[in-house]
Amino acid sequence: MSENATFRADDPDRDQPVIIRVYRPGYHTLDEIEGELAWLEALRRDRIVTTPEVLRTRAGERVIAVADGGETRALAAFSFLPGREPSADEALVDGFRTLGEISARLHAHARAWRPPAGFRRKRWDFATTLGESPHWGPWRAALGLEREGEAVLARAVARLAERLAAYGTGEDRFGLIHADLRLANLLVDEERIGVIDFDDCGYGWFAYDFAAAVSFLEHDPIVPALMEAWVEGYARVAPLEAADRAMLEDFVMLRRILLTAWIASHAETPTAREAGLERYTAGTVMLAERYLQRR
Repeated sequence: MSENATFRADDPDRDQPVIIRVYRPGYHTLDEIEGELAWLEALRRDRIVTTPEVLRTRAGERVIAVADGGETRALAAFSFLPGREPSADEALVDGFRTLGEISARLHAHARAWRPPAGFRRKRWDFATTLGESPHWGPWRAALGLEREGEAVLARAVARLAERLAAYGTGEDRFGLIHADLRLANLLVDEERIGVIDFDDCGYGWFAYDFAAAVSFLEHDPIVPALMEAWVEGYARVAPLEAADRAMLEDFVMLRRILLTAWIASHAETPTAREAGLERYTAGTVMLAERYLQRR
């Protein structure tokens, strides 16, 4: 979610450019970064999804740490993956059908894959999203949030807590996920959709990957059609239980509130400014009111 800096570099020994990622200090440990890259390598090896190759150093390292003004920054390199980011203005329904298939393949791989010893990734459950230990900051810090809006969001968060507790975190519905399959992390090249930026991958609800896919589109009238298409595509690969489908709207609400907290803690980023800052908060309150009417 726009946490890191990325650079395109030319390598005289390669036909394609190289992408260098500089990880933001204080977000992931080196072990967590190694975990991200280990899953990426496994996905490519098992031909699950089109995604960049992790490029190792001559010494075989996936990650290197460099000193930068008293801080230590982690760096990793990836192969260049051609394609373009899908636009919210284009026809997205067919693409979401394909994205549902991709999501199902990712989840099936996650269930079957045995991570290497020492594998570490963050956990995206209620406590670490909207609860007491939020990775992206407290939702009550949302920009421009007034007392009435805070009360609405508090009711929505409480409702989400109840529904998520009832839904549970069994192995059939909670495991290793991409967690940020939004349009900015997809690359379309003719009929192929590539997936990039596994920086937020971690342990969460499988159905949450749909909610991440409609990030910053939650208010758009097309979302129900995108949901139907994603479910249809998913079912082509693996069954999606009725209980999972019934939670998709809940995860969209959770993600929206989570993004509102992220914007507050990253207001200086282009992504936060493009989302609208205080305007995004107002939209979240409006969506929460609608959510409470349905739930």
